[in-house]
Amino acid sequence: MRTGDRLEPLDLLARLVAFDTESSKSNLDLIAWVSAYLDGWGVRYVTVPNVAGDKAALFATLGPEVDGGVVLSGHTDVVPVAGQSWSADPFTLRVADGRAYGRGAVDMKGFCALALALVPEMLAADLRRPIHILLSYDEETTCLGVADTIAVFGRDLPRPGAVIVGEPTNLEVADAHKSVVTCLTTVHGHEAHSSKPMLGANAVMAAGDLVAALNGIADTMIGRGDPSGRFDPPFSTVHVGTIQGGTARNILPKVCSFNWEYRGLPDLDPAEIPALFGAAVARVTAERLNRYGDYGRIETLEEVAVPGLAPEPGSEAERLALRAARRNRTVSVPYATEAGRFQATGIPTVVCGPGSIDQAHQPDEFITLAALGQGEAFLRRLIAECCR
Repeated sequence: MRTGDRLEPLDLLARLVAFDTESSKSNLDLIAWVSAYLDGWGVRYVTVPNVAGDKAALFATLGPEVDGGVVLSGHTDVVPVAGQSWSADPFTLRVADGRAYGRGAVDMKGFCALALALVPEMLAADLRRPIHILLSYDEETTCLGVADTIAVFGRDLPRPGAVIVGEPTNLEVADAHKSVVTCLTTVHGHEAHSSKPMLGANAVMAAGDLVAALNGIADTMIGRGDPSGRFDPPFSTVHVGTIQGGTARNILPKVCSFNWEYRGLPDLDPAEIPALFGAAVARVTAERLNRYGDYGRIETLEEVAVPGLAPEPGSEAERLALRAARRNRTVSVPYATEAGRFQATGIPTVVCGPGSIDQAHQPDEFITLAALGQGEAFLRRLIAECCR
């Protein structure tokens, strides 16, 4: 790559897709390539490595080095391809029938490619407020890949005035999504012959009571509904995904564990469901697990907690995105993003990007060429907004 080479969005997307950045793997090769690309244009940037040193975020600044800029935020990690039936190599971009196929094409290397492709235009524009490009990692697992960068806003890095997270929304401006909290609960019992239940504690049966309690909590959330009328489904959800335990039919199981999650409406008190479940744990521990003696205990580990995104009518992020997307209203989306982490620090944030989430995480993932073109026009209008 020569200094100052201009690459079209499809060329950049092909380069980005070629890096296998599944969340379990490093993204450093991709970040190194983007760094070299930005060096060619003389763009200021910093990389923010994770603690392990095997991944990094990149934060680039175009325009004046001042607070109040606009962040274009995209994640570099993708979901796995194992077990999926792809028509061709998922890490080689394939263009056919008006679509660009490849892992991450829509979620969300397409947005990242568009932002990088327009770097020359950002440099040529008379930007009154900076545009920042933030490329993160681990969005598909924890949404924590932006956390270390956010932590130095206003200190080592300029504090932005607005963030646009470019997840695929068909360029609708989303100002709300649910939170996601995932947990692992492990019930520790005590083995005994199944004919003598008083000599032990059945971890599987205790876990069954807890799953039933989660069903009850889910019913409570369904009954409460969604007063805003904006979400589908219109309530906070509770879900148990896996359960395993026991060794044989005639042995009281020693251990049983299950993975569960809840996805909360933006107005859900984050302490409510843990408190309701905690009360169930206390009851099941006393009444079921330790009915015949001090045999067992129950542990719950919170694995991931992604904050929701709450509407902020009239915010700077909403205003900019609506104008650039040529929309007159906001929407909500059913999936979680990094947006809530920005909003939690007081930075107005929306989600708006090209393509459809319906094509994400699937074999033969794609973004249409029309959507890429629409995303390019969206970013050009955003550049114009930042020149006013």
